[in-house]
Amino acid sequence: MLFLTFEKIQQMLDELKKAYSGIFEDALLEEILETGILKTFHENDKIIDYGDYVKFLPLLLSGAIKILREDKEGDELLLYFLESGDTCAMTLSCCLGQTRSEIRAVAEKETQLIMIPIQKMEEWTSKYKSWRNFVFDSYHSRLTEMLETIDTIAFLNMDKRLMRYLQDKAKINQNELVQVTHQEIAYDMHTSRVVISRLLKKLELDGKIELQRNAINVLDL
Repeated sequence: MLFLTFEKIQQMLDELKKAYSGIFEDALLEEILETGILKTFHENDKIIDYGDYVKFLPLLLSGAIKILREDKEGDELLLYFLESGDTCAMTLSCCLGQTRSEIRAVAEKETQLIMIPIQKMEEWTSKYKSWRNFVFDSYHSRLTEMLETIDTIAFLNMDKRLMRYLQDKAKINQNELVQVTHQEIAYDMHTSRVVISRLLKKLELDGKIELQRNAINVLDL
């Protein structure tokens, strides 16, 4: 971290403690600060893409990331969101197995990450109990979220799926006004823009949302 200014290092330390002080002990936080690389991504920037070899584990300091999965036809489905204090279980798997990424990670809004070299993962697993717990908890949380996604697709009507999607985006961005187009929603939900537009109009008539230009006000949170 010698190439960073003192002010930047202090800012990074403050953000790291804010996101992970309740998860990692001080000694591990210091190692993360020494070995990690601070990265900033803007809204819609690709952080990890399909086929990438993952050489760093991302620890999310601020912002939000959406994790997408692609089918054989090239259509995408939103799997889950990551927030401050999270990491991606799919990335963990790629790091440990040294395999290519099967997901795409995209910044939902301006996002700061600390990228941890993969060689540190095994070392910290044996050295720090808090790191082992964090890895296991991350796997469990992401698995639960993917099962919820499967349940949503299998058991909920499309209008209920859409409402849950909008509620999740509003909570992730901490703003009931969701800046998103009908086409972007269609991509995330693996359907057509025409279907999304029709369902949004129905939700508006039901008093659950208010449609605006390239934005949706979520009234039912």
